[in-house]
Amino acid sequence: MIFEKLKTTVKKTFCLASAALLVSSINVHAAEPIKIGLVAALSGQSAKSGEAITRGLTIAIDEINTSGGVLGRPLELIRRDDESNPSKGLLAARELIQREKVAVLFGGLDTPVSMAIVPLANQMKFPFMGVWAAGTPITKNGAKENYVFRVSAVDEIVDEALVKYAIKNYAMKKPGMILINNPWGESNEQGFKAALESRDIAYTGIERIESSDLDVVPQLTRLREKGTDTLLMVANVAPSAQVVKSLERMGWDVPVVSHWGPAGGRFGELAGPTADRVHFIQTFVFTDTTSGKGGEVFSELQAKYPEIKSTADVTPAVGIANAYDAMHLTALAIENAGSTKGKDIRNGYYAIESYTGLIKTFNKPFSHDQHDAIGPDDYVFTQFVNDQIVPVK
Repeated sequence: MIFEKLKTTVKKTFCLASAALLVSSINVHAAEPIKIGLVAALSGQSAKSGEAITRGLTIAIDEINTSGGVLGRPLELIRRDDESNPSKGLLAARELIQREKVAVLFGGLDTPVSMAIVPLANQMKFPFMGVWAAGTPITKNGAKENYVFRVSAVDEIVDEALVKYAIKNYAMKKPGMILINNPWGESNEQGFKAALESRDIAYTGIERIESSDLDVVPQLTRLREKGTDTLLMVANVAPSAQVVKSLERMGWDVPVVSHWGPAGGRFGELAGPTADRVHFIQTFVFTDTTSGKGGEVFSELQAKYPEIKSTADVTPAVGIANAYDAMHLTALAIENAGSTKGKDIRNGYYAIESYTGLIKTFNKPFSHDQHDAIGPDDYVFTQFVNDQIVPVK
């Protein structure tokens, strides 16, 4: 008799708890959503980067909404394609902020696009979160009130890491730079010069490449003639692939140490069989897909996107990881703010104490003087093997 009463009580308690969860879920999804904007390359040769960022944001938003949303409201992602064009990116940002009324704007792949949006964000006192573009001036933009945050690589830190790697692994003594001819290339030029100067290493030359270049043999020939023993490369997918193909045509077996541009799209396919000669930096790679945070997120990705069968299908993982962690940090900032007003959310970022993420555990990731959550100890070197990004062994 006592057992039957106890069983009835447990059953009622379970039903009440389930009903409460159901009501909570219904209330969250019935509330007006908090809109999150994304401006990224969603088409063209870098579309994989936009897709990766979208997936990272989506998985994080699903987790947040399942747990009750933010301020009792669900999050909703609204995307716009910048086509890697600064003017289109700026127009898209204005539309998302002014017409769609997003609470926070996330930025995508290209430093020139992000640099076009930065003045708008600071002028409008509107939170702008970077999850890929690495140009140092994006966050270090000189604004008296800076509304730009980032969970991504930072050029000046990356350049230091690339130089250290090249010296350690290739005994680099006469580096040459081959840089994309845009603000991202300029940002890294300054970073490389500082990293080399601090070690009393002279560079042999600086060559520029364009996104539209189909052959970079002339630039590479000039660097070879100057005795270059290691290439320091900064470019996105297509021009990086042209560098590799041109080196192959020249028969020049020189080490290539690169920023993370090759990770943004179909580099393995475009560069061909010698794509693995390029060693490039990342903030995250899915190495353990069976346990821990990486395993949890990988399982969620597979459930959400059935086409993901293995880690080869989540290239580039860095876009997923940066966006995933940035979204969770942003949700914490909005909760801290208690509102969706730009200035409050900005202060909410500063108030974040700790968050255990995919890339690392973030402890007080932001302050008034530090808007970059990723530091010099958070990088890993990788290469393409069979169209898959893997850590360099």
